[in-house]
Amino acid sequence: MSRIGKLPIAIPNGVNVTVTPDNVVTAKGPKGQLVKTMPNKVNIALEDNFIVVTRENEDKETRAQHGLVRALVNNMVIGVTTGFQKTLELVGVGYRAQLQGKKLVMNLGYSHPVEIEPVEGITFETPAANKIIVKGIDKELVGAVAAEIRTWRKPEPYKGKGIKYDDEVIRRKEGKTGKK
Repeated sequence: MSRIGKLPIAIPNGVNVTVTPDNVVTAKGPKGQLVKTMPNKVNIALEDNFIVVTRENEDKETRAQHGLVRALVNNMVIGVTTGFQKTLELVGVGYRAQLQGKKLVMNLGYSHPVEIEPVEGITFETPAANKIIVKGIDKELVGAVAAEIRTWRKPEPYKGKGIKYDDEVIRRKEGKTGKK
């Protein structure tokens, strides 16, 4: 039995979760609404104020999807109640970010500024010139947008310059040494 999959998901007050017979899960809450289609090999049931995920059979593919479906449904419930965010830091001389309307504009050492339009359901914040916060209710989308921003200037191992996640640790390398 999947250790993650067998845990019930508590539904907080103000959140409405519905499951159709063809496993389309809809979660509505104070932050918005998420809809996701789940695999048919896993059963999703609403019992009292809990969501219980069970599997139909014990074949390998179904066992693999059991914990995944439970985690996806849990992320939907968390997303519509509190939302998700990823914080990025810009490390480097002259690297900075600012908002122009809803658009994120970054100076990353290129000959031109990098402009990123927010995807629907995503908002950007820049509390400091070297910090970017990506917020949204869909965990998958927040992570994808943050990863896309990071690809513009990945951190390099010698000086640590680039765009990194706030909790990321850059493994540093020793530079060249001169021969004598």
